Amino acid sequence: MKKKYSTIILYLFLFIYLEAINKILMFNKLLGKEFLIVLLFSLSLSCLLSFFTHFFKEKTNRRISTFFVVLIVAFYLFNFLYFSLFSMPFSINDLELANNALSFYEIGLHLIQTDFLNILIFLIPFFVFLVYKNNFDFTKKHKKVKIKKVFLCVCIYMFSILSLNLDKTSLYSPYNLYYNLDALTTSTEVLGVFTSQRLSIKRAIFGFEEKLMLEEKEEDKEEISYNKLDIDFDALIAQEKDESVKNVYRYLNAKKATNKNEYTGLYKGKNLIFILAEGFNSIAVDEARTPTLYKLIHEGFDFTNYYSPEFLSTTGGEFQAMTGLLPTQEILSIWRNETPTISYAIGNAFARLGYNTQSYHNWLYTYYSRHKTMPTLGFDNYTACKNGMEKRINCSWLPSDVDMFNTTFNDYANNTPFVTYYITVSGHAPYNFMGGNSIAIKNKDAVKDLPYSTAVKAYLSAQMELEYALRTLIEKLDSVGILDDTVVVLTGDHYPYTLTEEEINEVSTYKREEMVEVNHSNLIVWNTNNEHKVIDKVASQIDVLPTILNLFGIEYDSRLLIGQDMFSDEEGLAIFASRSWRSDKGTYFSNKGFEGVEVSDDYIAYMNKRIANSFTISKLMLEKDIYSKLAKAKGE
Repeated sequence: MKKKYSTIILYLFLFIYLEAINKILMFNKLLGKEFLIVLLFSLSLSCLLSFFTHFFKEKTNRRISTFFVVLIVAFYLFNFLYFSLFSMPFSINDLELANNALSFYEIGLHLIQTDFLNILIFLIPFFVFLVYKNNFDFTKKHKKVKIKKVFLCVCIYMFSILSLNLDKTSLYSPYNLYYNLDALTTSTEVLGVFTSQRLSIKRAIFGFEEKLMLEEKEEDKEEISYNKLDIDFDALIAQEKDESVKNVYRYLNAKKATNKNEYTGLYKGKNLIFILAEGFNSIAVDEARTPTLYKLIHEGFDFTNYYSPEFLSTTGGEFQAMTGLLPTQEILSIWRNETPTISYAIGNAFARLGYNTQSYHNWLYTYYSRHKTMPTLGFDNYTACKNGMEKRINCSWLPSDVDMFNTTFNDYANNTPFVTYYITVSGHAPYNFMGGNSIAIKNKDAVKDLPYSTAVKAYLSAQMELEYALRTLIEKLDSVGILDDTVVVLTGDHYPYTLTEEEINEVSTYKREEMVEVNHSNLIVWNTNNEHKVIDKVASQIDVLPTILNLFGIEYDSRLLIGQDMFSDEEGLAIFASRSWRSDKGTYFSNKGFEGVEVSDDYIAYMNKRIANSFTISKLMLEKDIYSKLAKAKGE
């Protein structure tokens, strides 16, 4: 009789294959020095699944094993597709967000189409299992055998845990990722998909407190004026009982504030129109085709090294631009479910000065839970489809940005000073000329002669609606005589992530890679009185809020934000979901290291520590409701 193999071998092969494929496709890396960790955790899990595959008759056990194989393959495949779409692994905190984003079934179909070959690669072990399943032993085992297997599972798992101690020193070591850091993307790269997902679920259920790495305080220079308030952190620390809150105060107290500068108060008293533009990226801009966008980008402040890092689609981009903090799955979950105070969010900051504030969106008002999060940003007067916008425009998919701008303008034009926040949707995927994108169809003539693929032309066509909407807005502001007294700020929410890297490079002026440079974009900060100035400093969405606060002369404490005023003398920095980063000195890729001018290992270590702290403090500011505590301490 032919010898049959243990089901442990079956499951171990399955896990190692899927972990290796995930690492190659998600991080462009083979299994490296962390292979031992992935192998041991995979082996302990394989042993456990094997234990549950020998309880019943052989036929039933084979069916159970088939179910396990299907479930495991589907789990890894879903995680890969989610990462392909959002540049972050799936987390249990994403359930609501994933439902929102994936409700556009055309995007899901497009994703399956573009990743079809990769999907087949993930399905290979399932087909192999169907062919060779009779070569494995599925017989019912005796109690003693089961006990031995349980003991083996426990021993392997304990050995897996002990192996984490091989490296405790490096910031993103397996040990730190397992015990001390909540960095799901990096954890997935180092510990593997399954272990990282297990930790994510455990932390979501039982909570997890990431520790700040405190630094020595750097004393202010007397000759410099800082964007800093008089907060007695020493007194707050003495009064506080929660050690985590104390550490937040210690961290903020030691953090260096950014300096005031020649642009502080440049726009003091002016109106502000802030536009979060769906899918907007610099590849959409052309001097002849989009003259309004081109003019606003290159006239006045011209930000040449600006990035819109993708963090969980539009909601991540919105959070960065509106709060100056970094988003993760857990941070966004706290934001929408616990609705904490966010003092410096644009609506709140301007409302305290007596500004009239309102926000508009031309899609569902509950999308990404905006009916909960808008008030935290200071926009109680929020109008979108299904809570009033449908009475003004056609809210059928896809609604027009031009229509939204046109029908809402009179709400605020005669009620100055005002802050108006627009969240556009006309630039949304899918990018085709079929029924899924009526805006692309509407503007097709503007791009029909361009030498690009259909998806790229459809994207550019959809972005034409933003061009027409801006043109309408500028004309209306001018017609009522408030153009000179109004500042227009526009940032994309994320790059057009349903376009492939190859499609983006069809129209890009330089070759972009998919981890950092696909996020390179344009920022508009424009007023008729601006003199042209090129800003080469690296910046990103989290820097938009502090830059606006400084330009409008609003008193704020820059230590309470992760982003920094782009006109300050601090080194520029853009942070990405993978914990890659770009500074004025070069780019650090999480999967291959630093590229740029020659820098020391200490510089790279310092920057990685700073970025880890930035994620941690962003979470703690909301989780511990720090803004509310500070406002209470000031008697507000």
